[in-house]
Amino acid sequence: MEDSSNVSKLSATAHRLGRRRTSVWDRNTMKGKMKLPNYEGLAPMKEECFSGSSKTTAKIKYLNTYRLEPYNKFQDRLVGDKAQAILTNKLQQAKYDADSSPSLCASLSEEILKATKEMGFDRYKYVVTVLIVEKAGQAINVASRWVWDVQRDTWISAKYETETFIALALITACYYE
Repeated sequence: MEDSSNVSKLSATAHRLGRRRTSVWDRNTMKGKMKLPNYEGLAPMKEECFSGSSKTTAKIKYLNTYRLEPYNKFQDRLVGDKAQAILTNKLQQAKYDADSSPSLCASLSEEILKATKEMGFDRYKYVVTVLIVEKAGQAINVASRWVWDVQRDTWISAKYETETFIALALITACYYE
């Protein structure tokens, strides 16, 4: 108690005299106790969970990097070419069928998503939407809304057209820190 009252009396006196107030922490007693950790070069830590009698390893925790840009930036042209190739290969001999179109859309979107992830763009989350529409002399407008970061988020589309249907794939890459 006496140390803290002495420090506050000294601080108040220094303040009244127009000098800089001393810190609440005494530098001599705190010397060597407060060291900033060096995070560079540390390996990720594994967090262990204990459930019942068995020990399991949970999610690996990484330290913050404070990096605002990806190491491998998303490249629209590569992804667009790959999506176009997948659409062409899978739909080349296909005819429109209303019953099988939903499952075909799902398999195409999964394949495009898998191919996009294999390209190794880091810090992105992907949304792949495939739409198959029968040609019946109608017009079509497709719209999407997103909360968008103009500098880092991007999208690409691929289209494949036959005599009976049009297939449209939309790949959205949202930057994820």
